Amino acid sequence: MIDNLILVTGATGYIASRLIPRLLDSGYRVRCLAREPRRLKGRSWFRQVEIIPGDVMTPSTLSVALEGVRVAYYLIHNMSMGRGYTEHELEGARNFAEAAEKAGIEHIIYLGGLADPEQHIAPHMRSRIETGVILRRGKVPVTEFRAGVIVGSGSISFEMIRFMTELFPVVPGPAWLNNKSQPIAIQNIIDYLVAALTNPNGRGRVFEIGGPEIAHYKDLMLRYAQIRGLRRSMILLPYVPLWFMAFGVGLMTPVPYPIAYALIGGLSADSIVKHPDALTVFPEVKLIGFDEAARKALRFLSPLRVERVWDDGMHSFKTLKHEGFIIHHSEAEVQISPDEIFESVLECIGEHRWQVEVSEEKWRVVACVMDQFAGKKWIEWRAVGDVSNVIHLTQTVFFSPHGLPGFLYWYLLYPLHMLSFRNLMRRILLLFVT
Repeated sequence: MIDNLILVTGATGYIASRLIPRLLDSGYRVRCLAREPRRLKGRSWFRQVEIIPGDVMTPSTLSVALEGVRVAYYLIHNMSMGRGYTEHELEGARNFAEAAEKAGIEHIIYLGGLADPEQHIAPHMRSRIETGVILRRGKVPVTEFRAGVIVGSGSISFEMIRFMTELFPVVPGPAWLNNKSQPIAIQNIIDYLVAALTNPNGRGRVFEIGGPEIAHYKDLMLRYAQIRGLRRSMILLPYVPLWFMAFGVGLMTPVPYPIAYALIGGLSADSIVKHPDALTVFPEVKLIGFDEAARKALRFLSPLRVERVWDDGMHSFKTLKHEGFIIHHSEAEVQISPDEIFESVLECIGEHRWQVEVSEEKWRVVACVMDQFAGKKWIEWRAVGDVSNVIHLTQTVFFSPHGLPGFLYWYLLYPLHMLSFRNLMRRILLLFVT
């Protein structure tokens, strides 16, 4: 096992959020490079890693991050920047490759996109491939993996499938949903990334990776619906403007418009493995099919398993979509101990006769409510101290909609939901002073 530090770039991203716990469980020490370190504060592994603020677009910040590191993961993309992101991706890769060479890094592991570079492909996929080319031009050996649709809770591509299929009884889409894909489970992505650490046969090579089956994009949505117990059909339209599809996805799913625009454009061509060398070089990776991976993602639909991306200390009130949930988060400063908060919250929960889950830490409580047709709802309270010993009481509502009734329940009654949540928080705070 490598004894030295491993650097993970793109630490606030989805892949890194799954990779870092696996590295820690395997006994590695991890250093994270992040442009906004505060966005990592809510992660379960936050206190187990070293965090260095930095940006590949600012080369002067890279030397500190790379000091003492033998292997680095390059997991950065700039799709959220919108127009001009491809130039930034190439410049960032160039800066990183040069800095890694100066620092004496022995190995870079990169995750890119699966597409045929000899065909006409979208700018997003072309950028992913050219980023790998830039990294390989340096003197540091690079292991590049190319993957398409990633199946797992929190994956951009899976969340698009999840939310669009849940929402629409008849799912509209462009004709190229008939294109082929070779989806791969997030577990297998991490398997490959970790295996590359100790397998010297992968250094300096490019590997196309996918799951055990090839399917049309539309079939992935219909199979998700079947697993979820939803009756769904597809209607394919001859032409739908890319901007219009991206706008709809940005409105109805957790995927922001700039990322949706880039990602949807990348679906306009087949994304399948043509060179399956990874199966020979990494035989320890046992591939998981789409159905099994989707079922696992749905089994893990719990507030206790969600990456707390909203815990950045920036705003007291947030509403977002994340990992299959619609989430409403609020917080308030209090002047009493966590034990007193715990007792007050339990008193309030008892009045509502909710099913209650109490976590191992005494200051975290999860109340669970089942909405029979609409979906499932949890309300979580936490009492967390900051560096100035101020206690923050947080209330986070998680709602997992089941099909169209779930979305109608949430959005048609949205003002009532917000009023109810605020009154609940107010009721708990009043218990402190009575």
